[in-house]
Amino acid sequence: MANQLAHVSIGIAGILGPEAAARIAATAEAAGFYGLWVNEIVGADALGMLAAAAEATTTLQLATGVIPVDRRPGSNIAAQVTSLGLPADRLMIGIGSGKPGVGSLGRVEAAIAEIREATSARILVGALGPRMRQLAAEKADGALMSWLTPAVAADQSAEFHEIAPNGHVSLYARTAVDAAGVPRRNAETDAYAGFPAYKANYARLGMDPYGTLLPQPGDDSIAPGGAAYRASGIDELVLRAMTGGDDVEDYLRFTEQAGEALGLRS
Repeated sequence: MANQLAHVSIGIAGILGPEAAARIAATAEAAGFYGLWVNEIVGADALGMLAAAAEATTTLQLATGVIPVDRRPGSNIAAQVTSLGLPADRLMIGIGSGKPGVGSLGRVEAAIAEIREATSARILVGALGPRMRQLAAEKADGALMSWLTPAVAADQSAEFHEIAPNGHVSLYARTAVDAAGVPRRNAETDAYAGFPAYKANYARLGMDPYGTLLPQPGDDSIAPGGAAYRASGIDELVLRAMTGGDDVEDYLRFTEQAGEALGLRS
């Protein structure tokens, strides 16, 4: 997507369930968003939520962010995609290694091969470090990155596209559109900053975790930071919705306000 602004999507929590996903997806499509990403967490069914979202929309892209393949191997993911009849032309299957360390690259590569046998949907790999990003560029259809400043996102996206010019780079940015969502956003930022892998990554890249958020430090709205991310060379900016609560109305309000702030309908 050289010289074009990145698409903008919305990311929601997997705990919300299928009915909420369908309502949020319909609102997102009407607001001009590119896609809906559903976080896969223990006890949630991201693919099931996407099936409900698919029925409520016609063009919205549908994505998982991400399914850990140490808990759900590629064959299991592929079987569910097939059984749900998810539209392959709109589906992005985001997968991740789960537990880091020895064997993580092999698990992800095996899962890519197993999913490829069952569907033509795009496969994106959650990639924190350079070796996983290289695997995503060489074996998958794209990478899902997270917790990056616009400047670092530009560097990593350029490196990825040098290997895979037609690959798809998505970037999660934790986003609060009003004061109610800020405490949750900041608490999640502090929590990730304490995880060893992320702490090391921040140090290696010289990043302040709060520089990876929307609004960016010093901005009154998400518009300036959103514009910086969209112009950074990534293909898709995913606004991970940080809301004051988990009522579906909170997410509908977030979707409408974010779409308006970024001018997605224009």
